[in-house]
Amino acid sequence: MHFKTAPDELLAYTSDASNMGGGSASRLYLPEKTAEIVEILREANANRTPVTVSGARTGTVGGAVPLGGVVISLERLNKIHSIDCENRLALVEPGVVLADLQKQADAAGLFYPPDPTEWSCQTGGTIATNASGARSFKYGSTRDYVRGLKVILADGDGIDLRRGETFSDGDGILTVETSGGRKISCVIPTYERPNVRKNVSGYFNAQPLDAVDLFVGSEGTLGVIVEAELALLPKPEGFFGGIVFFAGEADLLGAVDEIRSEARAENALLDPTLLEFFDERSLRFISEGFPDTPGKAACALFFEQETTSSTEEALLEQWNEILERHGADLDLSWFTTTDADRERMRAFRHALPVAVNERIVRHGLRKVGTDMSVPDERFPGFLQFYHDTLDASGLEYVIFGHIGDNHLHANMMPKNEEEAEKARHVYGRCVAQAVMLGGTVSAEHGIGKLKRKYLSAMMGERYLNEMAEVKRAFDPHGILGRGNVFEESYL
Repeated sequence: MHFKTAPDELLAYTSDASNMGGGSASRLYLPEKTAEIVEILREANANRTPVTVSGARTGTVGGAVPLGGVVISLERLNKIHSIDCENRLALVEPGVVLADLQKQADAAGLFYPPDPTEWSCQTGGTIATNASGARSFKYGSTRDYVRGLKVILADGDGIDLRRGETFSDGDGILTVETSGGRKISCVIPTYERPNVRKNVSGYFNAQPLDAVDLFVGSEGTLGVIVEAELALLPKPEGFFGGIVFFAGEADLLGAVDEIRSEARAENALLDPTLLEFFDERSLRFISEGFPDTPGKAACALFFEQETTSSTEEALLEQWNEILERHGADLDLSWFTTTDADRERMRAFRHALPVAVNERIVRHGLRKVGTDMSVPDERFPGFLQFYHDTLDASGLEYVIFGHIGDNHLHANMMPKNEEEAEKARHVYGRCVAQAVMLGGTVSAEHGIGKLKRKYLSAMMGERYLNEMAEVKRAFDPHGILGRGNVFEESYL
């Protein structure tokens, strides 16, 4: 059993990409097989020791930051057991880096769609947070590709779940049987999910609920994922994409509305994998690293569209017509059908959050970035609310992200503690506005420890108590992921 106790060896495992402070742990475990995790959890459960599960620590809400107790890092459970080309399935351990899984799938002529901005994340973490990212407009989130899970519960017992086999009953009660023969039952939370395209705020609920879906997105609070079976898709034949510049935001919003309408039509030909937005401030900010960015553009739309030899010509024509109709500056815009240029465009997209993080770290502060989404009809007003509120604040900011899903990130970059306090106040106003509009406080990053009070604002005590009852069913002593999702009072 590999473990470490020296403070300098534990230091890297007491923080994550959220830059949340205050992390501490007495021991770090580095298991290499499931039996070791069982042993660790049995001892921790018997001693009521808090356990934090750690992956690549790329999360932004403090979910991997331990508040005492021990840390289990899954980095050494990193085997891709199989790529089943016939059934289009991958069997992986949780420490597999997502980029490595995507490369192996690609080599087999297959494709794993979930595409978070941080490519060094691990598959276990993406399942625990139901990660999505840029390609969610067409392909949805990680949940849509999880076909099976092996999970070790807080007491060391295990459950082996297959999608489509175990559901909640007509009374909303979900019962699962453990490897040790016990039956665990819980009542599925009854809250109404917001009518948004992306939402990772609290435990997933549905009627009936597939047991797999309860654990996807549960943020390390119900069990430790030790193996996952993931669905793969055939590798797309071809693509074209572009970063399209507009002189006005209203023109871009009109184009997005038409694109989404076309993509939803029956037997639609036009069907983009991603639709990403950059506001004027984002373009100015990123031009430091990409000097050929047009200086007069007010905003930009990054899109990709998969093609075949039989559809490419018609799709090019349809995209050109829509973009022309909505005033895009096609002469200044960038288009490609080559892999090399595609990677440069993706680098343009991914460089923005990296540059924002670098800027804020120089000031020794933490970025304040929104992760809300709202219903379709509420989105234009919510975007205007962002602009009005942020402009009035005087803070440096950029707005970018997944406009196809009505899910943009407004990143504020305070320069001192006074501005940081102002940014947190603005963030709270944005949360209140999103909730008032029927939206969600977290579309893709989860709740972790940093967003618990916002989840409370969205859900209220009744539904948080319902979720806490689910956690108590699977983790009676509350040792797993302590501090994630719930304030201590609920447990």
